[in-house]
Amino acid sequence: MTTGQIGIFALGDAAHGFFEFSLRPGAEPQALASAIESVKAPRSTVGGVNRVIGFRPSLWQRLAPDDVPANVHDFEHEIHGPDDYVMPATQADVWLWLAAATYDIVFDLGKEAAESAAPFATLVRETTGWSYRHNRDLTGFEDGTKNPTLDQAPEIVLIDEGKPGAGGSVLLFQLWRHETTWQTLEEPTQERVIGRTKLDSIELDKATMPADSHVSRTTIKAGDNELKIFRRNVPYGTVADHGTVFIGFSAEQARMHRMLEQMAGIGGPRDALTRYTTPLTGAYYFVPSMQSLRRFTPPEVDD
Repeated sequence: MTTGQIGIFALGDAAHGFFEFSLRPGAEPQALASAIESVKAPRSTVGGVNRVIGFRPSLWQRLAPDDVPANVHDFEHEIHGPDDYVMPATQADVWLWLAAATYDIVFDLGKEAAESAAPFATLVRETTGWSYRHNRDLTGFEDGTKNPTLDQAPEIVLIDEGKPGAGGSVLLFQLWRHETTWQTLEEPTQERVIGRTKLDSIELDKATMPADSHVSRTTIKAGDNELKIFRRNVPYGTVADHGTVFIGFSAEQARMHRMLEQMAGIGGPRDALTRYTTPLTGAYYFVPSMQSLRRFTPPEVDD
């Protein structure tokens, strides 16, 4: 039986670090995978670190051709909507997420990971995240209200046994900068943009729900069935420049790509929230099972 990476489901950590690496010309992908995989025990146990590792889908094809899920692809092309709206594509090769109770633990292990990977890859992006008012993002609204419960999440996140990539998941990773214009809106206007009340996070009823609300445009349906995504979003940035780290997991990549297209205004109105937030990055990563990941563990650090 295959097991998904535990950090996907490890809620409650206050400090987060996200590291994206691009393979150096001529470097072996196996060497990079081993370098990243080797940064773990005992610190991840003693220090209380949760770790998740993902790979560019086309790179995973090179690393483990026997474990590649169907219909998974890189974030190769920008997504274009009406009115010259663009979601950028900034695909890197390897993604590392570290989460812990305090940032010093994330910093120390992240530094070790960057040094371990340095001979084989360039650290192209590093982002620091944290929790804000328990489960709200920097718009002031509760985030992830439609998430499945933890006992339901594995069915949505992990690829089924018997399929290529079993126990793995597809990750959509983006940074969204919040614009200062958001703060100029009155609360009722903000609620119509989001599609929920701000104080108690109750969805607006069908009669008052705007067609371009964030709730409307991020809901993905197949017939009458809603297709869920497991979100682990956190805030990032400074007082002057901040936003949301979008971290979305699913066993099926297509539903996440469809969500992005809906938000961009393809096949309907553009998501009203995109008029107050700006996407800075966009990448997909395949997050393999624990068993698949262990094939890259160097013998000297093997558990």
